[in-house]
Amino acid sequence: MNAVWPELEFEAWADTCATLHLWTQIVGKIRLATMPPINHCWQVPLYVTSRGLTTTAMPHGGRTFEIGFDFLAHRLHISASDGAAESFALAPMSVAAFYETIMARLKTLGLDVKIWTMPQEIAGAIPFDQDRVHAAYDAEFAQRFWRVLLIAHGLFTEFRCRFIGKVSPVHFFWGSFDLAVTRFSGRRAPPHPGAPNVGLGVMRDAYSHEVSSCGFWPGNGGFGKAAFYAYAYPQPAGFARAAGLPEGAYFDETMGEFILPYDAARAADDPRAVVLAFLQSTYEAEADAAQWDRAALER
Repeated sequence: MNAVWPELEFEAWADTCATLHLWTQIVGKIRLATMPPINHCWQVPLYVTSRGLTTTAMPHGGRTFEIGFDFLAHRLHISASDGAAESFALAPMSVAAFYETIMARLKTLGLDVKIWTMPQEIAGAIPFDQDRVHAAYDAEFAQRFWRVLLIAHGLFTEFRCRFIGKVSPVHFFWGSFDLAVTRFSGRRAPPHPGAPNVGLGVMRDAYSHEVSSCGFWPGNGGFGKAAFYAYAYPQPAGFARAAGLPEGAYFDETMGEFILPYDAARAADDPRAVVLAFLQSTYEAEADAAQWDRAALER
């Protein structure tokens, strides 16, 4: 079981996590700069692949190009629709060096892309081109993280299939460094009050309608441990009293979210069943408390 659900103690790879987070933000901002806007900022996430993370195809003039993190070979690949390609090794290097390298490789391919170099959703952020502080890359833990994303992606996709209302793709948000999927009731939500280090317009676009959202993140941002999470916006009265939570799951009053520690799921006799029970019970808490039309929205 440990081989399938790898150990991912946050403290053991915190420096690598911080560096990789910033690398994915650089790639994500390239996607943001080239893609047309889609509701709820769905044009910006990355997607899990059988080797890592990808932008999918992005337009550039008469061509398209794609950027992918390969956590098996530990390389960053850039490929264009005309067959041109560049790549470089993922290894210990500063964020500034990663930024300089990827922008130079894009220029070599004739892909002129400019991005805002300030990181997002990170307190005390350093511009990418000036950040020589974050430079760690532990290949083993980077690969473990991707393998957990593969597990989560499969479970979230299965959970997503149960819903026939509006639902997001299963996608990786580089701003917060988490994999997520979101269900919508179809009703408008009150204007979001905003969140630290995120533009107000971004938050109001993302939460323009009622949502039940769940995901996985490695514990960055001060939480300190990998976990599955679930939350609602707006949060209805009674939401915190979810019935049927699996052992180890709880409602975190400070965060206003349900939490299932990754280690609790990993240690269970049937981790898959535990995670799916967590996703279902927290969704039902939102849908019932907010009186969603479940008969019309569920398969």
